[in-house]
Amino acid sequence: MSQPITVLRDTHPLPVLDACKWEKLQGDPHTVNLNAYTSEDGSKIMGTWICTPGKWRVAYEKWEYCHFQEGYCVITPDGRDPIHLRAGDIFVVEPGMKGTWEVVETVRKYFVFA
Repeated sequence: MSQPITVLRDTHPLPVLDACKWEKLQGDPHTVNLNAYTSEDGSKIMGTWICTPGKWRVAYEKWEYCHFQEGYCVITPDGRDPIHLRAGDIFVVEPGMKGTWEVVETVRKYFVFA
């Protein structure tokens, strides 16, 4: 069994550059993943994600919890109104959500995928 509790501030993740699998639609966005925790079976991941401005086509396969620390983006689910997200916002993305994710100002967020 891994540690019973993982505190993000106590981790030392290695940066993974441009690991995003989503299709770039606009601009030249770049990402940094700082994965601080991965469950033994790989089904759960926690960490920090940083992304520079640009637009992606997204298709979520997993549930995601997000807490924006800085930046501004617009997520537009297919067939729905855009959702504007800024530093301080906390939200959940359900599996199956498809649409676009536009980073307007560089984003830094804490995330949990499950």
